[in-house]
Amino acid sequence: MVSAIVGVQGLKATYEAVKAGKEIGLANKECLVAAGELITAEARRQGKPLLPIDSEHNAVHQCMRGGRMSEVERVWLTASGGPFLNKPKIRVRKHHGGAGLNHPTWKMGRRITIDSATLMNKGFEVIEACRLFNLPAEQGKVIGASAVHHSLHGLNSTTVASWRSSRSLICGCQSCMH
Repeated sequence: MVSAIVGVQGLKATYEAVKAGKEIGLANKECLVAAGELITAEARRQGKPLLPIDSEHNAVHQCMRGGRMSEVERVWLTASGGPFLNKPKIRVRKHHGGAGLNHPTWKMGRRITIDSATLMNKGFEVIEACRLFNLPAEQGKVIGASAVHHSLHGLNSTTVASWRSSRSLICGCQSCMH
């Protein structure tokens, strides 16, 4: 099953599917932000993975297929900075919603573009990563970049990064589902 209903509207259906023992391809970060501990605990109890579809989390998942999370010191999620990068706080406050829709790197829907511009989306993604990968909050970090989707910094000082397209990441998630 793929959980892709926007916002917390997808929470009940996602949780019920996890309780029913379904494998979940998760494209809804709000479920994990709002009830991640409940959903991940039930998935562990059922012995079923939550397979992330969101590009950064899927890339982390794919990089970790050959290792263990206990070997990871930090998970770095990238943030392009959006249209307000390097703008003073006062100047940003003067802008109305239209300025936030001019993302310099990505073409996305209106809501996700505004969430990206304000970094609200990145905050949600850090919470999602910590819950998906059972990490303490201090291991989820954000770095200003859009050249890669993420990087993992290992306890042995190695770094693994991914710059694949979102399409290949989604196909990788689907290939893990039975």
